[in-house]
Amino acid sequence: MLTAISSRAVDLADRWFPDAYIIALCGVVAVSIAAVLNGASLMAVSIAFGDGFWSLAPFTLQMAYVAIGGFVVATSPVATRLLKYLASRPRSGRAAVIYVAGFSIALSLLNWGLSLIFSGLLVRELARRTDLTLDYRAAGAAAYLGLGCGFTLGLSSSAAQIQANPSSIPASLLPVTGVIGFADTIFTWQNGLTIGVLTSLSLAVCYWSAPIGTGIRTAEDLGIENPPAAPLAPPRPARPGDYLAKSPILTIVIVALGLGWVIHNFLSNDPIAAISGLNTYNFVFLLLGILLHWRPDSLLQAFSRAVPSIGGVLLQFPFYAGIAQILTVPHGPTGDTLSHTIAQFFISASAGTTSFAAVVGLYSAALGFFIPSAGAKWIIEAPYIAAAANEIGAHLGWTVMVYNIAETLPNFINPFWMLPLLGILGLKAKDLVGFTVIQFIVHFPVAIALGALLMRTFEYRPPQFR
Repeated sequence: MLTAISSRAVDLADRWFPDAYIIALCGVVAVSIAAVLNGASLMAVSIAFGDGFWSLAPFTLQMAYVAIGGFVVATSPVATRLLKYLASRPRSGRAAVIYVAGFSIALSLLNWGLSLIFSGLLVRELARRTDLTLDYRAAGAAAYLGLGCGFTLGLSSSAAQIQANPSSIPASLLPVTGVIGFADTIFTWQNGLTIGVLTSLSLAVCYWSAPIGTGIRTAEDLGIENPPAAPLAPPRPARPGDYLAKSPILTIVIVALGLGWVIHNFLSNDPIAAISGLNTYNFVFLLLGILLHWRPDSLLQAFSRAVPSIGGVLLQFPFYAGIAQILTVPHGPTGDTLSHTIAQFFISASAGTTSFAAVVGLYSAALGFFIPSAGAKWIIEAPYIAAAANEIGAHLGWTVMVYNIAETLPNFINPFWMLPLLGILGLKAKDLVGFTVIQFIVHFPVAIALGALLMRTFEYRPPQFR
């Protein structure tokens, strides 16, 4: 049944699903209209859009470097050898789809960029096999699963990272939430249970929705040219000026220099708090990429290949920043912003901590269709969500995790974070959404129910300042 549904969904997506950039533009228009209906003037909406457009530029660059860092590590000679080995293991196309899905989710708990890029390259490597009939679209959708149900439950969780690090929490938010360590968010047994349930669900949907027989479309069927893997052995220098580019000397010096800072940073801070900073996170992965490539010219080639995959991120994220500003800045006649009006509507429906968790999940998922899941989205929601949690007596750490569980669900449909993967695979969003929409339909009720029911296992604690 799922195979038939996914085939129909793929056909519909192929015909009707727009480009990711069009979705971003439609989001701007929809939120602008809603803000005007909320009472804000059209000029106020226009000013908010322009003011917010570049407001997340540093964060945009950080997110781009997460993808670049993952790409650089995943395309290193060491990772290339590993990819070749891993791609040789599956014995059938359907097994290969499950295989990719498992890697995608597991790696996303460490780094969403590494998950997205490594899984995409694994799909390309699998597609090179002439003895394997692989549906390229289903495998690509499986490579995206880490961004749909995994990364916010692991170390890549921007919301958990922000709340665990006092220096990352905005001054206006700190009195409301306090500092919430990983011990109260991603390192709880409840989160471990959630990861297990959602991962099992994802793999089952992958298996039963993967096309079979004549429904399979390989990379060749789709007209995708899969270039041969880069040679593992670098050529000798063609001229004396190329010597340093082909030599590991500078790599050793730079890695040693950077490693000193990393060691100092982790020894002088709580290691969990240290890795929670995006700058530290990106620095570690870039340093690892430099080391794994060993020679500067290899790194330069990998970096150049990574840049096209983030083109969509660089183009579209400013539009989402503008959407965030429209949601939170223009006021209606009563002084309420559109975001506040929406939040109050949902929060007023809460009768206790369980229903509050369900409401937070539903609201976060709904907002995720307009603002991609990321730390910036949590900054928008946290002031009123955390304030409501304190008033109702809901555990603040699990409130963050309820947000995390639900906020990635729209990623199955909103293709914003698909962009780097699509660049690697040479596909369009419509090629994957037919499969990911099935994941969304199945995941949505389970994820919301898990977040709500597990809230019952926590006791409220006032904000902690440590």
